Amino acid sequence: MSNREVRHHCGLFGVWGHEQASLVTHLGLYAQQHRGQESAGICTTDGQEMRRHVGMGLVNEVFNQTTLERINLPHAIGHVRYSTSGSSCETNAQPLMFQFAGGQVALAHNGTLTNAGDLRDECEQRGQIFQSTSDTEVIVHLLAEKACREDPGGLAKVLGRLEGAYSLLFLFLDRMVAVRDPMGFRPLCLGRTPSGAIVAASETCALDILDAEYIRDVEPGEIVTIDASGMHSQRFGPESPDRGGACIFEHVYFADPASNIFGENVHRVREETGRVLAREAPVDADLVIPIPNCARCAAIGYAAESGLPLGRGFTTSHYAGRSFIMPDQLQRDLAVKLKLNVIKDAVRGKRLVVVEDSV
Repeated sequence: MSNREVRHHCGLFGVWGHEQASLVTHLGLYAQQHRGQESAGICTTDGQEMRRHVGMGLVNEVFNQTTLERINLPHAIGHVRYSTSGSSCETNAQPLMFQFAGGQVALAHNGTLTNAGDLRDECEQRGQIFQSTSDTEVIVHLLAEKACREDPGGLAKVLGRLEGAYSLLFLFLDRMVAVRDPMGFRPLCLGRTPSGAIVAASETCALDILDAEYIRDVEPGEIVTIDASGMHSQRFGPESPDRGGACIFEHVYFADPASNIFGENVHRVREETGRVLAREAPVDADLVIPIPNCARCAAIGYAAESGLPLGRGFTTSHYAGRSFIMPDQLQRDLAVKLKLNVIKDAVRGKRLVVVEDSV
């Protein structure tokens, strides 16, 4: 898959006002590891300084107790990356962190900007220098322009120039900001920990691991600012009458079955798709088997609706990553071979319904 191809999915997590913010963010990212396995990063602040640690690999490979203690400050954002644009390297690992005339800012992005190339060209023609090849950096360059820095509505104006899919977490010295694009392509929710800290996450499964209470989703076209005075909402885009922009692949593949995405439980949606498939494509068979792991929910639905027994036709390696979100086709092909092995005695001579979520 080339750098120009669209690949949307990463995981975001942020927390405002927790004495163990780096650890909390680490746990929130760990719960969303399925959303990105190329790199992980955390940026923290106490209102006076920012600290950042990023690296290539899984969350538990990038962070240990020493690094978490070194960067710990009471406010944090974090990111797990499945590259959407730019190469797979530490330079593009997020959150990106910048110092400019308006202060310090860190940014984590889930999505792809379809006009990033044009915006980048504009910035470079004005003499701005980019540190990465990620489309995310364009947002910070626009925000750093003098006209935006001096305008209280500068962030909304920058967002109004963006096209494509984006859920964003900004970390400034004095606030955390959560944003969803006007169509609501990517998920982003808000919660509250038992200690009262406000958290933001791509998926509700990240709230569950912290025993955090779900508050609500960030609405499409909304800017939510969390600071010392509380939580504040501002619209920057028109209200969408429906959720037509929501990415169906969230429910089909990317999200954890325990998460609620776009107002619906992922497991329930997947199971219902299996039931619908059984009604639309009934067959005479001996056994229903899923391709592990995401298709298991749909296979449960197919078996329940059809009355056919549900079985297991494959074993999976617990040490292989999610094959679809590998950075290139060769790695995806190898991952499939390493990940799946047929249980021959379980399927030999049987008429099978093989359920898969993505082909």
